[in-house]
Amino acid sequence: MITVVGSINMDLVVQTERFPKQGETVLGNLYTTVPGGKGANQAVAAARLGSDVHLIGAVGQDAFGTELLSGLKDEAIHVQDVKQIDGASGIANILLSEGDNRIIVVPGANHRVTVEEIDAFAEKLGASDLVVMQLEMPIPVIQRTLEICHRNGVPTILNPAPANGFTTDFLPYCTYLTPNETEAAEIFGENWEQALLDYPNRLVVTLGEKGAKFYDGEKHVIVEAFPTKAVDTTGAGDTFNGALATALAEGQAFDRAVRFANAAASLSVEKFGAQGGMPDRTAVSERMAGGHS
Repeated sequence: MITVVGSINMDLVVQTERFPKQGETVLGNLYTTVPGGKGANQAVAAARLGSDVHLIGAVGQDAFGTELLSGLKDEAIHVQDVKQIDGASGIANILLSEGDNRIIVVPGANHRVTVEEIDAFAEKLGASDLVVMQLEMPIPVIQRTLEICHRNGVPTILNPAPANGFTTDFLPYCTYLTPNETEAAEIFGENWEQALLDYPNRLVVTLGEKGAKFYDGEKHVIVEAFPTKAVDTTGAGDTFNGALATALAEGQAFDRAVRFANAAASLSVEKFGAQGGMPDRTAVSERMAGGHS
């Protein structure tokens, strides 16, 4: 069982030919709403790859909240520990253009999860094979989750996004840390590769189309990305984390788990929407059998 403690958002997506300059208005060519939030995304990624996934979080008692819960249930994710609170669900305003994205997140209900509620879930967390977190939740909630898991010997993945919520207090408690290159620089400084030496087979930095990098205790390892034609990069990092969680919970070796996660992420960018391109197990196996890395 994988437990995800994380955010659940509705993504409000706008696509345009180019990003507007400061103060400029440009014409968009697409608007849609798609389920998102790093927690929900990572839960969906893991569930589609065959994991038994429980999600802890919150949505609002609005139309978005109802729709988000329904979608998670359709993915066979256990949502009994997702509460519906008065007020608005979290949203992410996503601007897509030029093969890239710019995102503004409004936390809404996600920031109404409390430390006391995490304490009440201590038994469920302790019974998990692995627990996954991100930083779109209140920082004290993440800290308490890490402490409970550490006390019970439950491995954790902390995806430090957004990185401005990261504190070095987390480091002794998280088993695996999965920043991208920008987040790694924010946490460890520009010389983040030095930090890989301090956390062998624990710290893996995702490098987009260049793959991922970690230190195996003897040497730096670059796990190359799989060739792909990107349509929408939103959710690629979340797919990587959900897939990594699946592989590690199954007991796969760290290098193989990273390769598995790379394969899943490469598939996820080939379709529109954070969750839209998240692959199933068969697709990942075929990509690994036929791709590079």
